Amino acid sequence: MQAKGDIIVGLDIGTTKICAVVGEVTGREVNIIGIGTYPSIGLRKGVVVNIESTVDSIKKAVEEAELMAGCEISSVYAGIAGGHITGFNSRGIVAIKGPEITQQDVDRVIDAARAVAIPMDREVIHVLPQEYIVDDQPGIQNPIGMAGVRLEAKIHIVTGAVTSAHNIVKCANRAGLDVCDIVLESLASGEAVLTEEEKQLGTALLDLGGGTTDLAIFSEKNIKHTFVLALGGNNLTNDIAIGLRAPLNEVEGIKKKYGTCLPSNLQADEMIEVPGMGGRKPRKLPRQILSEILEPRMEEMFTLLNREIYRAGMENMIASGVVLTGGTSLLDGVTEVAESIFGLPTRLGRPQHITGLVDVVNNPMYATGVGLVLYGAKNQRTRNQ
Repeated sequence: MQAKGDIIVGLDIGTTKICAVVGEVTGREVNIIGIGTYPSIGLRKGVVVNIESTVDSIKKAVEEAELMAGCEISSVYAGIAGGHITGFNSRGIVAIKGPEITQQDVDRVIDAARAVAIPMDREVIHVLPQEYIVDDQPGIQNPIGMAGVRLEAKIHIVTGAVTSAHNIVKCANRAGLDVCDIVLESLASGEAVLTEEEKQLGTALLDLGGGTTDLAIFSEKNIKHTFVLALGGNNLTNDIAIGLRAPLNEVEGIKKKYGTCLPSNLQADEMIEVPGMGGRKPRKLPRQILSEILEPRMEEMFTLLNREIYRAGMENMIASGVVLTGGTSLLDGVTEVAESIFGLPTRLGRPQHITGLVDVVNNPMYATGVGLVLYGAKNQRTRNQ
């Protein structure tokens, strides 16, 4: 058994799968020692709709991770997503009492910035400081110890529906786990797949999941904007099921194996076999049809996200381009579609900054799980300072 204090577990409660990633933290290094995944049944668009099924899936994923890591899991960092998540920017100003800025001044200015009216049915999930301004001097990351008269903070507040957050905690508790913290999934994925340069220069991170697509814009090493679009890989699967008139459980496999968003790359005579519904015979259809269903849907999703970037006035902040992660980003041709819609260089984000089972988690679908572990490790370091 390893030392308990160094084990950090990320629990990604997704619409298609529940994934538990176990990391061992030694100094600055995060070593991935176990991973467990199990299909998720009790969620729709990132929100829990069936507690029993979700608890069941969490237990199975955690058991698998425990076996691989050879340790018991008692507490986790849980991810949250869903259309109910909203993020907005706020600012606060306080007068500095002493000769120099102390931690208390920083706490006071953050409190002043987060003192905004939030409806009763919503709760604050994150308060993320973006920058501090001391006497009109902007762009300060850590003002402690500086002299000044007036301290101002710009922060990004992420809120979510109280019930959805409670249901996630409830499911984890019923599976016998304590929740150390609830973390926005796109924030966690950013920890895992983005480089420091990208965070500094400005990047749009798109986490393409099964039920939701999460957008997070990073610039100057801080998060500037967050947005959750309630469309994801499941919408693609449904479109194919309707378009090909095929059973839903078979379609996922067809999408992964033959799906592409680039009709121009296909030969006209390429055929795929589609199983029939209700005992009907399988049919042969051109593979072209599949890409003609997927391409417009992918374009629609990226266009909605691009519109959100412009609406937030962030189009000039993403100089280094777009990073795609999450399971749906593995679909053939997604990067090319994103490049054409956003007009920016686009790459696929795989988890980095880790050691251990790197080959096992070297897949965009594990970005959130690994990111939650990295987030937890960072959090503990800050706490121990």
